[in-house]
Amino acid sequence: MSVESVFPRLEPLLPTISKPIQYVGGELNSTVKEWDSAQVRWALMYPDAYEVGLPNQGVQILYEILNERDWILAERTYAVLPDMEQVMRTHGIPQFTVDSHRPVAAFDVLGLSFSTELGYTNMLTALDLAGVPIHSADRTDEHPIVLAGGHSAFNPEPVADFLDAAVLGDGEEIVLAISDVVREWKAEGRPGGRDEVLLRLAKSGGVYVPRFYDVTYLPDGRIEKVVPNRPGVPWKVAKHTLMDLDAWPYPKNPLVPLAETVHERFSVEIFRGCTRGCRFCQAGMITRPVRERSLQGIGEMVQNGLDKTGLDEVGLLSLSSADHTEIGELATQLADRYEGSNTSLSLPSTRVDAFNITLANEFSRNGRRSGLTFAPEGGSERLRKVINKMVTEEDLIRTVAAAYSHGWRQVKLYFMCGLPTETDEDVLQIGELAKKVIETGREVSGRKDIRCTVSIGGFVPKPHTPFQWAAQLDHETTDERLRKLRASVQSDKKFGRAIGFRYHDGKPGTIEGLLSRGDRRVGKVVEAVWRDGGRFDGWSEHFSFDRWSEQAALALAGTGVDLDWYTTREREYGEVLPWDHLDSGLDRDWLWEDWQDALDPDDSIEVEDCRWTPCYDCGVCPAMDTDIQIGPTGQKLLPLSVV
Repeated sequence: MSVESVFPRLEPLLPTISKPIQYVGGELNSTVKEWDSAQVRWALMYPDAYEVGLPNQGVQILYEILNERDWILAERTYAVLPDMEQVMRTHGIPQFTVDSHRPVAAFDVLGLSFSTELGYTNMLTALDLAGVPIHSADRTDEHPIVLAGGHSAFNPEPVADFLDAAVLGDGEEIVLAISDVVREWKAEGRPGGRDEVLLRLAKSGGVYVPRFYDVTYLPDGRIEKVVPNRPGVPWKVAKHTLMDLDAWPYPKNPLVPLAETVHERFSVEIFRGCTRGCRFCQAGMITRPVRERSLQGIGEMVQNGLDKTGLDEVGLLSLSSADHTEIGELATQLADRYEGSNTSLSLPSTRVDAFNITLANEFSRNGRRSGLTFAPEGGSERLRKVINKMVTEEDLIRTVAAAYSHGWRQVKLYFMCGLPTETDEDVLQIGELAKKVIETGREVSGRKDIRCTVSIGGFVPKPHTPFQWAAQLDHETTDERLRKLRASVQSDKKFGRAIGFRYHDGKPGTIEGLLSRGDRRVGKVVEAVWRDGGRFDGWSEHFSFDRWSEQAALALAGTGVDLDWYTTREREYGEVLPWDHLDSGLDRDWLWEDWQDALDPDDSIEVEDCRWTPCYDCGVCPAMDTDIQIGPTGQKLLPLSVV
């Protein structure tokens, strides 16, 4: 049966709320299909506001791939802002999609993409507004399958009670496989109900269904074991890896937002994965191996995106874009092609040791020269060894000297506070490094208007990294170290005014730590916070540490564990971690040995990028039947015509 749009009821209410444009839909390149024409229907959600969610590439890619199949319909939904939530509750309007304003509860699958754990409360708001029970155990055959993906899905245990299923890794192929299973089950008349379709997904080995696994705990609060409770359900669920990026050049029809969004550019992913081996970096660890797009594939995607959107900025994205083996050739040919046009090209944060002036000049050939961003991560050389960030002070000074001498006036440096083994002195070294950067800039440029912005984030240990066993620094110590650093820099009359500071306090990082390494018991905390009004926890103006800490104390009372137990406690090798039954391909012993190396960096061997060295036996390639894919391909950007 067709499903009615809620827009006739919604439209008269839009003038009463802020930013109504984000709920209207109808963006250029969006897709609206006839409801009855589809056999499987997906609602795709990025659990944040439209302005944050619309540019998300993961959702855009899946939206397009699903809608290319004539038997699948996919629409988008986003988290509604608090004023809109109130209006919807008052007038009985359910969570809806922006494409055709259909109720989310009417879809077969609600697919959520979590890039941060702080979006969990927004998921509960969406489910509740949709009229879908927030606990998976309470749902019937009439409710959508609630499915999570994205980086946070590599430990979905804190939201296991709310999810029907989770998918690890690349989504392009698995969403089609899931759609096939759902279509077949529906065509057969939904035999066995909801349990049966979830069992079919679980038995495939590529979808994690939390209800088919039982967790038991030891008297001291640690996990005893996680075991399947149904025949045919695998002991471990593996991640998905898309190997031929050129065969999947999405998005081919990028969405053009109606309202202002956080990124006003067209983005092309030039390669996926990173093998630099930074020990803190979950994204680099879980996306291995490296898979590059060819120059020809990138060139076609750039031109197509510009043609389809009218945007004039192209971001070449990856975890470390300057590491593409043909980045120099790519920069030159793209600069040649778009010279004299309004099109500007940009690289995101660049590794200090991968940057060169020729590259930077090519990307700014059209006259747009923004500041350069580098991420040394650790303030001292000792700490950079601990995290395996092989950047020396000399590397950094040499790089910024080249930049300032070639006309750049602004450099941004990104660091973390709270890294394992860190001391006050390591953090104070951030200020000393920034002063040397300013001094170098003034010296080589002969100018006084040299700026350096220092941006500092709190370190949060993440699953599937060598630091998954580490103790997280408490927020009080984090804040105290940052206060000392700020005072140290501001008291310096020679350099203080030239150095800008950006940092958040340590409290949001503590909650992110709870959610990133939590187990199923943390679900009660998430629910309690949401029921107490928790929304948009990734936004500083909505986040409340007091609410989280108070509700954690209440929800975890009597369990023998608390907020500190999940965050500031170091784990031992033998402890069963909540995500040990979820396979990212990384060998657990390899991760542990790398963690031990981090604790004794003086004796450790630097773990170099395995693209250029013999294999370090991290386990991914043999476990996942994959391999590193890098150039040079010998291809050129075709057709190479100057615009």
